[in-house]
Amino acid sequence: MAKIRMTTPLVEMDGDEMTRIIWKMIKEELIEPFVDLKTEYFDLGLKERERTGDQVTIDSAEATKRLGVAVKCATITPNAARMEEYNLSQMWKSPNGTIRAILDGTVFRAPIVVKGIEPYVRTWKKPITIARHAYGDVYKNMELRIPGAGKVELVYTPADGGDEVRATVHEYAGAGIAQGIHNLDDSIASFARASFNYALDTHQDLWFATKDTISKTYDHRFKDIFAEIFAAEYKERFDEAGIEYFYTLIDDAVARVIRSEGGFIWACKNYDGDVMSDMVSTAFGSLAMMTSVLVSPKGYYEYEAAHGTVQRHYYKHLAGEETSTNSVATIFAWTGALSKRGELDQLPELVDFAHRLEQATINTIESGIMTGDLAAITSMENPSRVNTHDFIRAIAERM
Repeated sequence: MAKIRMTTPLVEMDGDEMTRIIWKMIKEELIEPFVDLKTEYFDLGLKERERTGDQVTIDSAEATKRLGVAVKCATITPNAARMEEYNLSQMWKSPNGTIRAILDGTVFRAPIVVKGIEPYVRTWKKPITIARHAYGDVYKNMELRIPGAGKVELVYTPADGGDEVRATVHEYAGAGIAQGIHNLDDSIASFARASFNYALDTHQDLWFATKDTISKTYDHRFKDIFAEIFAAEYKERFDEAGIEYFYTLIDDAVARVIRSEGGFIWACKNYDGDVMSDMVSTAFGSLAMMTSVLVSPKGYYEYEAAHGTVQRHYYKHLAGEETSTNSVATIFAWTGALSKRGELDQLPELVDFAHRLEQATINTIESGIMTGDLAAITSMENPSRVNTHDFIRAIAERM
């Protein structure tokens, strides 16, 4: 049959370990037989990041700004053990953090709900979408190992030559650690507007939570900017739509989320969103059952799986052992990117294909064919547990 055409390429960011294996299977068996796939390819595997001094990560982000839509495979953020394993020259920063800092914007993550996979939280009946700020905090930090007694200060030097401002972080009597983080009013404002717009687009209530009672300057600035923008630009629109903007402390929000039915957007600062999105996705069934898209205020979109590289399965794969790795989130990263590319380029056939592939994936699971993580928690009787490749083949047969 004739393949569905594309006019503008996607930015394709390949990744690491088991997700890299799955990435290739998805392209070859679920997309390329049906779509004349066009991509600008960037290898964000750890070896290539080391070879290029991480320039490949920067190049992929700049390509996303040029082409507008990217799809990203999961990648390794190295720690000390990874430095030794891969013989790295330095502990490269998170590729996601680097890309998000260049693109700015907000990450929206929502669980993929299928029949037979019941949430662990029995009150949840509707998806909970996490809106995660995608700039700054610990992902763009500066850290120091303090060797001994001394003083660490925050110093602000005005660009216009005005007086310096100094604040003591801590006076050390002995060894310790220190960390500096930052954020920008413009980025926080973009985060707020993206969250408010997404709430209006999806007709859902929006919750926002920080710890402003403790962080009386940093977190309080987030709270104030959200409140100012909501009052000036969105309150009337929210009232007309019959939806609510709600602010509370992060610990109160956690308690409220657990007692809720779901069906709302929970906006979180960068680190909070990182943690809470994993909690929400796991509680809905599996880390591999969550969509993730970075939406930039300048019109850039980056789709990815919300989970990591599945290291344990990769080592089993290298040893020749069978794996049963869930590829759903990675499939939905591809479908999200293809659908957005089709929407921007006015290619309804491409949008329709993406939706069909998503439905084929859901229908495969609901028919009882699933990977081991879902088979272990499904309420279905006698599910068919299949390996990594056979699950993708089952979806291909439905397509």
